[in-house]
Amino acid sequence: MRIENWYGGQMRTFTLDGRRTIVVTPEKAREGNPWVWRMEFFGAFASVDADLLKKGFIVAYHSASNMYGCPESIAILGWFQDYMERTYGVSEKPALFGFSRGGLYAVNYALTYPDRVGAIYLDAPVLDFRSWPGCGRGYDQEWRDCLACYHLTEENARMFHQTPLDRAEELAALRIPLIVVAGESDRVVPVSENLDPFERRYRNAGGQIAVIRKPSCDHHPHSLTDPSAVSAFLLRALGYQS
Repeated sequence: MRIENWYGGQMRTFTLDGRRTIVVTPEKAREGNPWVWRMEFFGAFASVDADLLKKGFIVAYHSASNMYGCPESIAILGWFQDYMERTYGVSEKPALFGFSRGGLYAVNYALTYPDRVGAIYLDAPVLDFRSWPGCGRGYDQEWRDCLACYHLTEENARMFHQTPLDRAEELAALRIPLIVVAGESDRVVPVSENLDPFERRYRNAGGQIAVIRKPSCDHHPHSLTDPSAVSAFLLRALGYQS
Protein backbone atom coordinates (compact mmCIF):
# COMPACT_ATOMS: atom_id res chain seq x y z
CA MET A 1 0.00 0.00 0.00
CA ARG A 2 1.23 3.49 -0.86
CA ILE A 3 0.12 6.42 1.32
CA GLU A 4 0.52 10.03 0.23
CA ASN A 5 -1.14 13.44 0.34
CA TRP A 6 -3.82 14.27 -2.23
CA TYR A 7 -5.38 17.75 -2.03
CA GLY A 8 -5.01 17.69 1.75
CA GLY A 9 -6.45 14.21 2.20
CA GLN A 10 -4.67 10.93 2.90
CA MET A 11 -4.59 8.83 -0.27
CA ARG A 12 -4.14 5.08 -0.03
CA THR A 13 -3.32 3.24 -3.26
CA PHE A 14 -3.43 -0.54 -3.12
CA THR A 15 -4.48 -3.68 -4.94
CA LEU A 16 -7.85 -5.14 -4.00
CA ASP A 17 -9.04 -8.38 -5.54
CA GLY A 18 -6.39 -7.90 -8.21
CA ARG A 19 -7.52 -4.39 -9.15
CA ARG A 20 -5.99 -0.96 -8.56
CA THR A 21 -7.88 0.80 -5.81
CA ILE A 22 -7.63 4.30 -4.37
CA VAL A 23 -9.30 5.65 -1.25
CA VAL A 24 -8.75 9.24 -0.12
CA THR A 25 -9.94 10.17 3.36
CA PRO A 26 -10.45 13.82 4.32
CA GLU A 27 -8.78 15.59 7.19
CA LYS A 28 -12.18 15.69 8.90
CA ALA A 29 -14.99 13.46 7.65
CA ARG A 30 -18.43 14.92 7.29
CA GLU A 31 -21.34 13.52 9.27
CA GLY A 32 -22.72 10.48 7.52
CA ASN A 33 -19.42 9.71 5.75
CA PRO A 34 -20.51 10.82 2.25
CA TRP A 35 -18.30 9.80 -0.63
CA VAL A 36 -17.43 10.51 -4.23
CA TRP A 37 -16.98 7.44 -6.39
CA ARG A 38 -14.92 7.96 -9.53
CA MET A 39 -15.98 5.35 -12.05
CA GLU A 40 -12.96 5.99 -14.29
CA PHE A 41 -9.90 8.23 -14.63
CA PHE A 42 -9.15 8.92 -10.99
CA GLY A 43 -7.40 12.26 -10.52
CA ALA A 44 -8.13 13.63 -13.99
CA PHE A 45 -9.69 17.11 -13.98
CA ALA A 46 -10.45 16.60 -10.30
CA SER A 47 -11.66 20.07 -9.31
CA VAL A 48 -15.01 18.80 -7.98
CA ASP A 49 -13.47 15.74 -6.32
CA ALA A 50 -10.94 17.94 -4.52
CA ASP A 51 -13.56 20.48 -3.50
CA LEU A 52 -15.81 17.84 -1.96
CA LEU A 53 -12.81 16.19 -0.27
CA LYS A 54 -12.15 19.52 1.46
CA LYS A 55 -15.81 19.53 2.49
CA GLY A 56 -15.42 16.18 4.25
CA PHE A 57 -16.14 13.64 1.52
CA ILE A 58 -14.19 10.44 0.99
CA VAL A 59 -13.06 9.95 -2.63
CA ALA A 60 -12.69 6.42 -3.99
CA TYR A 61 -11.86 4.48 -7.13
CA HIS A 62 -11.75 0.77 -7.97
CA SER A 63 -10.54 -0.14 -11.43
CA ALA A 64 -12.84 -1.92 -13.83
CA SER A 65 -11.05 -0.24 -16.73
CA ASN A 66 -11.54 -1.28 -20.34
CA MET A 67 -14.83 -3.02 -19.54
CA TYR A 68 -17.04 -0.20 -20.82
CA GLY A 69 -19.71 -0.53 -18.15
CA CYS A 70 -20.66 -4.07 -19.17
CA PRO A 71 -22.62 -6.25 -16.71
CA GLU A 72 -19.47 -7.99 -15.44
CA SER A 73 -17.90 -4.64 -14.57
CA ILE A 74 -21.03 -3.52 -12.74
CA ALA A 75 -20.93 -6.68 -10.62
CA ILE A 76 -17.28 -5.94 -9.75
CA LEU A 77 -18.22 -2.42 -8.70
CA GLY A 78 -21.15 -3.67 -6.64
CA TRP A 79 -18.69 -5.81 -4.69
CA PHE A 80 -16.49 -2.76 -4.17
CA GLN A 81 -19.37 -0.76 -2.71
CA ASP A 82 -19.90 -3.56 -0.20
CA TYR A 83 -16.21 -3.31 0.65
CA MET A 84 -16.35 0.47 1.13
CA GLU A 85 -19.37 0.24 3.43
CA ARG A 86 -17.84 -2.55 5.47
CA THR A 87 -14.29 -1.15 5.69
CA TYR A 88 -14.75 2.62 5.72
CA GLY A 89 -18.31 2.95 7.00
CA VAL A 90 -19.28 5.18 4.08
CA SER A 91 -22.78 6.33 3.23
CA GLU A 92 -24.94 3.79 1.42
CA LYS A 93 -25.59 6.31 -1.37
CA PRO A 94 -22.45 7.79 -2.96
CA ALA A 95 -22.20 10.41 -5.67
CA LEU A 96 -21.11 8.65 -8.85
CA PHE A 97 -18.71 10.55 -11.12
CA GLY A 98 -18.77 9.38 -14.75
CA PHE A 99 -16.18 11.14 -16.93
CA SER A 100 -16.06 10.23 -20.64
CA ARG A 101 -16.46 6.42 -20.89
CA GLY A 102 -17.09 6.53 -17.14
CA GLY A 103 -20.59 7.63 -18.10
CA LEU A 104 -21.29 4.07 -19.24
CA TYR A 105 -20.33 2.76 -15.80
CA ALA A 106 -22.16 5.43 -13.80
CA VAL A 107 -25.49 5.13 -15.60
CA ASN A 108 -25.42 1.35 -15.84
CA TYR A 109 -24.53 1.11 -12.15
CA ALA A 110 -27.41 3.39 -11.18
CA LEU A 111 -29.81 1.37 -13.30
CA THR A 112 -28.62 -1.87 -11.69
CA TYR A 113 -28.41 -0.61 -8.10
CA PRO A 114 -30.76 2.39 -7.92
CA ASP A 115 -31.14 2.17 -4.14
CA ARG A 116 -27.37 2.44 -3.71
CA VAL A 117 -26.83 5.75 -5.53
CA GLY A 118 -27.38 9.23 -4.10
CA ALA A 119 -26.51 11.41 -7.11
CA ILE A 120 -24.76 11.29 -10.48
CA TYR A 121 -22.31 13.74 -12.04
CA LEU A 122 -21.53 13.03 -15.70
CA ASP A 123 -18.84 14.93 -17.58
CA ALA A 124 -18.50 14.71 -21.38
CA PRO A 125 -20.13 11.31 -20.98
CA VAL A 126 -20.28 8.42 -23.41
CA LEU A 127 -23.95 7.44 -23.39
CA ASP A 128 -24.01 5.24 -26.50
CA PHE A 129 -21.00 3.04 -27.23
CA ARG A 130 -22.00 3.00 -30.90
CA SER A 131 -20.97 6.67 -30.90
CA TRP A 132 -17.73 5.97 -29.01
CA PRO A 133 -15.77 3.79 -29.44
CA GLY A 134 -17.93 2.43 -32.28
CA CYS A 135 -17.69 5.62 -34.27
CA GLY A 136 -15.26 4.79 -37.04
CA ARG A 137 -13.09 7.70 -35.94
CA GLY A 138 -9.92 5.75 -35.16
CA TYR A 139 -10.87 3.76 -32.05
CA ASP A 140 -10.95 0.35 -33.71
CA GLN A 141 -9.20 -1.57 -30.91
CA GLU A 142 -11.39 0.02 -28.24
CA TRP A 143 -14.46 -0.90 -30.27
CA ARG A 144 -13.34 -4.52 -30.57
CA ASP A 145 -12.69 -4.62 -26.82
CA CYS A 146 -16.08 -3.09 -26.09
CA LEU A 147 -17.89 -5.59 -28.31
CA ALA A 148 -16.06 -8.46 -26.57
CA CYS A 149 -17.05 -7.16 -23.13
CA TYR A 150 -20.71 -7.13 -24.13
CA HIS A 151 -20.44 -10.41 -26.07
CA LEU A 152 -21.60 -8.65 -29.23
CA THR A 153 -20.62 -8.59 -32.88
CA GLU A 154 -20.57 -5.64 -35.27
CA GLU A 155 -23.88 -6.84 -36.67
CA ASN A 156 -25.91 -7.43 -33.51
CA ALA A 157 -24.47 -4.37 -31.77
CA ARG A 158 -26.75 -2.30 -33.98
CA MET A 159 -29.72 -4.16 -32.48
CA PHE A 160 -28.51 -3.76 -28.88
CA HIS A 161 -30.87 -1.46 -27.00
CA GLN A 162 -29.40 -1.40 -23.50
CA THR A 163 -27.01 1.55 -23.68
CA PRO A 164 -27.51 4.47 -21.27
CA LEU A 165 -29.04 6.43 -24.16
CA ASP A 166 -31.51 3.62 -24.84
CA ARG A 167 -32.44 3.53 -21.15
CA ALA A 168 -32.75 7.28 -20.53
CA GLU A 169 -36.43 6.91 -19.64
CA GLU A 170 -35.66 4.20 -17.09
CA LEU A 171 -33.07 6.40 -15.41
CA ALA A 172 -35.46 9.36 -15.38
CA ALA A 173 -38.06 7.25 -13.60
CA LEU A 174 -35.62 6.57 -10.75
CA ARG A 175 -35.46 10.29 -9.84
CA ILE A 176 -31.76 10.13 -8.95
CA PRO A 177 -30.38 13.70 -8.95
CA LEU A 178 -28.33 14.14 -12.13
CA ILE A 179 -25.99 16.88 -13.33
CA VAL A 180 -24.06 16.86 -16.63
CA VAL A 181 -21.19 19.03 -17.87
CA ALA A 182 -20.21 18.83 -21.54
CA GLY A 183 -18.36 20.73 -24.24
CA GLU A 184 -20.48 21.85 -27.18
CA SER A 185 -17.61 21.16 -29.61
CA ASP A 186 -16.66 17.69 -28.39
CA ARG A 187 -15.22 15.83 -31.40
CA VAL A 188 -14.49 12.60 -29.51
CA VAL A 189 -17.87 12.07 -27.83
CA PRO A 190 -20.18 14.38 -29.82
CA VAL A 191 -23.04 15.83 -27.80
CA SER A 192 -25.26 15.40 -30.88
CA GLU A 193 -24.89 11.61 -30.50
CA ASN A 194 -24.82 11.40 -26.71
CA LEU A 195 -25.97 14.19 -24.41
CA ASP A 196 -28.45 15.86 -26.80
CA PRO A 197 -30.65 12.79 -27.48
CA PHE A 198 -30.21 11.58 -23.90
CA GLU A 199 -31.31 14.91 -22.42
CA ARG A 200 -34.29 15.12 -24.77
CA ARG A 201 -35.49 11.62 -23.90
CA TYR A 202 -34.80 12.14 -20.20
CA ARG A 203 -36.80 15.38 -20.04
CA ASN A 204 -39.62 13.98 -22.16
CA ALA A 205 -39.94 11.18 -19.61
CA GLY A 206 -40.39 13.76 -16.84
CA GLY A 207 -36.85 13.60 -15.49
CA GLN A 208 -35.11 16.56 -13.86
CA ILE A 209 -31.60 17.09 -15.18
CA ALA A 210 -29.14 19.95 -14.66
CA VAL A 211 -26.93 20.57 -17.70
CA ILE A 212 -23.93 22.90 -17.97
CA ARG A 213 -22.74 23.33 -21.55
CA LYS A 214 -19.33 24.79 -22.36
CA PRO A 215 -19.36 26.70 -25.66
CA SER A 216 -16.49 25.92 -28.05
CA CYS A 217 -15.07 23.28 -25.68
CA ASP A 218 -13.80 19.96 -27.05
CA HIS A 219 -13.72 16.68 -25.09
CA HIS A 220 -10.89 18.10 -22.97
CA PRO A 221 -10.62 19.83 -20.64
CA HIS A 222 -13.23 18.08 -18.52
CA SER A 223 -15.06 19.64 -15.58
CA LEU A 224 -15.03 23.33 -14.60
CA THR A 225 -12.29 25.58 -13.32
CA ASP A 226 -14.71 26.71 -10.61
CA PRO A 227 -16.29 23.56 -9.12
CA SER A 228 -18.82 25.41 -6.96
CA ALA A 229 -21.89 24.89 -9.18
CA VAL A 230 -21.42 21.12 -9.39
CA SER A 231 -20.40 20.80 -5.75
CA ALA A 232 -23.44 22.79 -4.59
CA PHE A 233 -25.76 20.61 -6.69
CA LEU A 234 -24.31 17.41 -5.24
CA LEU A 235 -24.38 18.68 -1.67
CA ARG A 236 -28.07 19.56 -1.99
CA ALA A 237 -28.82 16.23 -3.66
CA LEU A 238 -27.22 14.36 -0.77
CA GLY A 239 -29.00 16.41 1.88
CA TYR A 240 -26.24 18.83 2.92
CA GLN A 241 -26.58 22.60 3.15
CA SER A 242 -23.04 23.53 2.09
